[in-house]
Amino acid sequence: MRRMVTLFTGQWADLEFDIMCQKAKQMGYDGLEIACWGNHLNPSKAATDESYVQSILDTLKKYDLKCEALGAHIIGQCVGDGPDVRLNNFVPKEYWNKPEEIRNWAVQEMKYCAIAAKHIGAKVVTGFTGSPIWKYLYSFPQTTDAMVEEGFDEIVRLWTPILDVFKENGIKFALEVHPGEIAFDYYTTEKILQKFADREEFGLNFDPSHLIWQGIKPHIFLNDFIHKVYHVHMKDAAVTLDGKSGLLGSHFDFGDLRRGWNFRSLGHGDVNFEEIIRVLNRYNYQGPLSVEWEDSGMEREYGGAEAAAFVKKVDFAPSNVKFDDALKS
Repeated sequence: MRRMVTLFTGQWADLEFDIMCQKAKQMGYDGLEIACWGNHLNPSKAATDESYVQSILDTLKKYDLKCEALGAHIIGQCVGDGPDVRLNNFVPKEYWNKPEEIRNWAVQEMKYCAIAAKHIGAKVVTGFTGSPIWKYLYSFPQTTDAMVEEGFDEIVRLWTPILDVFKENGIKFALEVHPGEIAFDYYTTEKILQKFADREEFGLNFDPSHLIWQGIKPHIFLNDFIHKVYHVHMKDAAVTLDGKSGLLGSHFDFGDLRRGWNFRSLGHGDVNFEEIIRVLNRYNYQGPLSVEWEDSGMEREYGGAEAAAFVKKVDFAPSNVKFDDALKS
């Protein structure tokens, strides 16, 4: 049997949930990875209001959709980031420009996300951790080893009480390795997993699109960290360096053709998805393949439908026989 193909609703959260479900079914999806923002899911209500949870479940059932994961990216970002006016975009207006209150709100909301996931019947909450040291990425002014270590330790301190609630509710938290997070590449992932080595509930949401433009081979990353991969995003990106563009993006917005790389709809970028499927097959990953659709150069409903079909085509089952067993008399 093929793996479930789901759609992450984060980029569609302007739609009412019923309309989102209707469109996802029409586009060919089996389920949703429901975003904990916009019009889709309120974590505190889902943690405390049975009738609200039932309305979500009834809508999913209406369109014959499943939900095995919630997405809490923008909430998690507010946990680990230092003061940043841009976080106002992610929080209720009463917390704007109040860094301590933003963080306190985010910590509580992440705890609600774990409880909400249990009530919805999801197994995983995907998301970000934020990072107090992302601004130190380029080590000038000089960044000491102690400063980096302190940043990782702060994430452990901030997330430990959140992960306690995840553990209590039997839910996994899957960090999406991503620029702007405490883990953004191979070695920072290795480091944060070492920091959380005793936390079974802390793992990874594998997303190849954030690795490919950094020069990391996604299938190698996946193979090496597969034991902590709790969820998989299907997302593509294209590197288009032309001698003038750079990997740091020149402050151009996503979709600008002057950038050295951009997210692309599945199959229109540089990610080798066959190698990813082969690794997933080798280690018997049976979770969903969740499309995170981002392509500023393509109409999203066309792209969403095309992406669902692409994943179904590229996902193949492993062999249950040795091909040369029949080569005998």
